[in-house]
Amino acid sequence: MTTDQTPKSLAQLTDAGVSIWLDDLDRHRIASGDLAHLVEVDEVRGVTTNPTIFAKALSGATSAYADQLRELAATSASVDDAVRALTTTDVRDACDVLDALWRETSGVDGRVSIEVDPRLARETELTVLQARLLHGMVERGNVLIKIPATVEGIPAITEVLGSGISVNVTLIFSIERYAEVLDAWMSGLERAAEHGHDLSRIESVASFFVSRMDSAVDARLDAIGTPEALALKGYAALASARLAWGVFQQAIASPRWQALLAQGAHPQRPLWASTGVKDPAFPADMYVMGLVVDGCVNTMPEATLQASAASSNFTGDTVSDTQGASRQTWDALEALGINEAAVCLELEDEGVAKFEQSWSELLDTVSRALEAARA
Repeated sequence: MTTDQTPKSLAQLTDAGVSIWLDDLDRHRIASGDLAHLVEVDEVRGVTTNPTIFAKALSGATSAYADQLRELAATSASVDDAVRALTTTDVRDACDVLDALWRETSGVDGRVSIEVDPRLARETELTVLQARLLHGMVERGNVLIKIPATVEGIPAITEVLGSGISVNVTLIFSIERYAEVLDAWMSGLERAAEHGHDLSRIESVASFFVSRMDSAVDARLDAIGTPEALALKGYAALASARLAWGVFQQAIASPRWQALLAQGAHPQRPLWASTGVKDPAFPADMYVMGLVVDGCVNTMPEATLQASAASSNFTGDTVSDTQGASRQTWDALEALGINEAAVCLELEDEGVAKFEQSWSELLDTVSRALEAARA
């Protein structure tokens, strides 16, 4: 809800149809009232988490988790069980903070995401089982279960949505994979309808990772080193996201989607993730103000949220009518030998590996904390 204290730029983003989500969560943020403040004042309408965020939270503020860690140690909980208990507690409490917004928006916003164990990214059946487990443990209607858009994750997306569970599809890089995600989403809704689920209660977003694309492409452009190559730095990520928006528009114009819409289904909104810039030469709000379009979600770390709040770079819709220019950007990159499919495959593998590493760090942190509690 916009208040007199809401920064003008954030209010402008909301008025333009961008749903602002926070890409961060820890127990102190919930208990201190900071998350509630961000919702009430700074237009935050949802929260995303991932293994890296939880690893940071548990390693940096273990004292906030001390009581629950002692309880878990007393019951001889395994490290895996302890991690699930700690993370689902944070997500459940965050869901409660956003519950009123969830109800006000008929289930569209007020959502909090939690990711399946990234070690299962190549395991379809185990991903489905853990998605159902996490959904049951959080036990809140406004939770989103994050499933990676790997080859093995695609059928899991359909199965979980078909069970009536809301899903955040994560780690999307390529346009081709995104088209598969859209098909899996609609297949899931069709299956849910067959099983008698109320489609209006099932929400889904598709998280298209942005800044990592520029990091990968710009490194290749630096290696080429020609003026022509260097002039293209910072263009690939926005071009890819804008092309993804075009694919989304085609999907929701299809008779297949219109039939689901008639049954009360909500669109699977594109969500711009990884929106913190990696190159300090770029404006801090580059992936926010460059991806403004009615009907999208932009999840951002707090530093990017603050930069966007202080920004004067809002110019309205920066996505519509950009398909031609975005395709030209990638044509120019391909002409230099930068293959989109190869870049996206590398980014997907790297993304899974990074989350697995963060998960290992999280397990190590919780293991040490449990040992300390037992001692």
